[in-house]
Amino acid sequence: MKTTLDELQAFVAVVATGSITGAAEQLGQTVSGISRALGRLEKKLDTTLLRRTTRRIALTEEGQAFLVRTRAILAAIDDAEEHMALRRQQPAGRLRVNAATPFMLHAIVPLVPQFQRLYPQIALELETDELNIDLLARRTDIAIRIGPLRDSTLHARPLCTSRRRVLASPAYLAEHGKPANLAALARHRLIGFTQPESLNRWPLRGPHGDEWPIAPSATASSGETLRQLALAGAGICCLADFMTTPDRQRGGLVEVLPRLAVDMRESISAVYYRNTQLAARIACFLDFLAERLSEPPPGLKESSGARRQERLHTK
Repeated sequence: MKTTLDELQAFVAVVATGSITGAAEQLGQTVSGISRALGRLEKKLDTTLLRRTTRRIALTEEGQAFLVRTRAILAAIDDAEEHMALRRQQPAGRLRVNAATPFMLHAIVPLVPQFQRLYPQIALELETDELNIDLLARRTDIAIRIGPLRDSTLHARPLCTSRRRVLASPAYLAEHGKPANLAALARHRLIGFTQPESLNRWPLRGPHGDEWPIAPSATASSGETLRQLALAGAGICCLADFMTTPDRQRGGLVEVLPRLAVDMRESISAVYYRNTQLAARIACFLDFLAERLSEPPPGLKESSGARRQERLHTK
């Protein structure tokens, strides 16, 4: 008896999510349904693909070899379906996009309704992670990277840049006072990032140069968490304009030590794998983002490379 597409999808989903429960949620099926599909698949192949314990699921050697071929099969099916859609000049299929929570909430989510109206055949799947992910392991089409890119085999398309500013709520400054210089700022409650450490070097000019390293009294992994802490009056933070410009415009946050501020901008890029012709659903989303972010809401500025031809870059 031949294996079915549902069984292959269940197998790949379990590997991607690390659990049968996660696979069931990803595919919109029941846990028992996923478990039965795996059982049928292993019975048909007469081999064990996954070792299951109460704590984790791990691939066997046979499972690892089968996973590579299964992913190729699913990718070929996706390509075949998209080819038919292209004949109708209408990009279609599932598009998985990953980004840090703040960028997803403040830059991408407001654009989703317009994208859906333009491309109703594309099913967006939006995921957030504060750390860089493995695109292949997560079967992700596009990931948004903020900041310098590391060497990799990924292609990158610059989208825009966003300035970082030192900010606090009026309530916090009213209670603790406005710092007049860096020495005074050091005595305040400074909230920073758990990682990367580079985000705890604030763009403030002084004897140290154009970056001031802070010793945070509290840290968080997400910029959105830092934003909420600052709005609640928990301390002073340094965040990008793309997520804080509306707060500054309505007075929820104000800039601290603006006379010492350095115009330091983070690059924002879309990264993706491309082994053959770029899939239409990916290309149209990249074009859509580049166009909208080149004429962005306040806080985003077009990257000098945003309209350049896509290039092989870094992760």
